[in-house]
Amino acid sequence: MGTVVEAAKKDGNGSILEKKPTVIFVLGGPGSGKGTQCANIVQNFGYTHLSAGDLLRAEIKSGSENGTMIQNMIKEGKIVPSEVTIKLLQRAIQECGNDKFLIDGFPRNEENRAAFENVTGIEPAFVLYFDCPEEEMERRLLNRNQGRDDDNIETIRKRFKVFLESSLPVINYYDAKQKVRKIDAARPIEEVFESVKAIFGPKNEKAD
Repeated sequence: MGTVVEAAKKDGNGSILEKKPTVIFVLGGPGSGKGTQCANIVQNFGYTHLSAGDLLRAEIKSGSENGTMIQNMIKEGKIVPSEVTIKLLQRAIQECGNDKFLIDGFPRNEENRAAFENVTGIEPAFVLYFDCPEEEMERRLLNRNQGRDDDNIETIRKRFKVFLESSLPVINYYDAKQKVRKIDAARPIEEVFESVKAIFGPKNEKAD
């Protein structure tokens, strides 16, 4: 088996990359600017942006049996099982044709994280963590006027609480493996992207 791996490495990583794409988890509280920065990374570094929430919504819209099941679970206030979300992410990765992915807003908790690694066999290259104080995220969400029903102060605070309780254990897990790249997301968009570029720049050049 070793020789096959060596041969694959020699022919420009082709077969290894096909099986194991580069995955970066993007985490941060609501209003930390993840979406904006993901769009910048896609534009500048050629990644494909996958949002777990968008994939679930698209599956519901498709009217498939799976989509109906997801919709019913959400209506009943149940959490969609990790495996369902992971299968959607896996399918999107396989169908895309790219080998570099930003997975946004996932894993939401420890169970998601463990299930993702077990099901896909993929461990993220690193976790991009947009660290932003609660007051700043609150201010942004209340100002953004996107007509979202959940942008009221009470709901916002609940979402912060859920993020802290669920996602911080994931961040701590990867931090112990020295895989967290923490960015101060309280600054203006351009400044935050300068920090993002410092993380992606050298790696991107090597990958080309």
